[in-house]
Amino acid sequence: MPMDAPVGRLKRRPEFLRVAQRGRRFAAPGLVLQACTSAEAGGEIRVGLTASRKVGGAVVRNRARRRLRALVRPVLARHGAAGNDYVLVARQDTATRPWKSLVEDLETALRRLGRWRAKDPEKAP
Repeated sequence: MPMDAPVGRLKRRPEFLRVAQRGRRFAAPGLVLQACTSAEAGGEIRVGLTASRKVGGAVVRNRARRRLRALVRPVLARHGAAGNDYVLVARQDTATRPWKSLVEDLETALRRLGRWRAKDPEKAP
């Protein structure tokens, strides 16, 4: 059974811009996922989180980012394809959307972008 991929962080603006410009994106009701292959990532997954002022005030944006961060370990680290950079963009519903729906949004986005990695290779979707 494959282990969860190591997860790094995207920290600098040029990294976020590269994913937005070169990658693919999928918009779900609770989030937007942008994904791009990366030579710098090696065998790890790198993740960036962002929430603009359109999401709400500082308290709402911080809550939305915390919820997105919480999605990384159970979904992205387990099912995201290694060697990719991902940017999770908060939407207005991110802070209030039911947890199960957020998980489904991210899983659907990974599948649609062709970045899904089955935890158990025998049970690939």
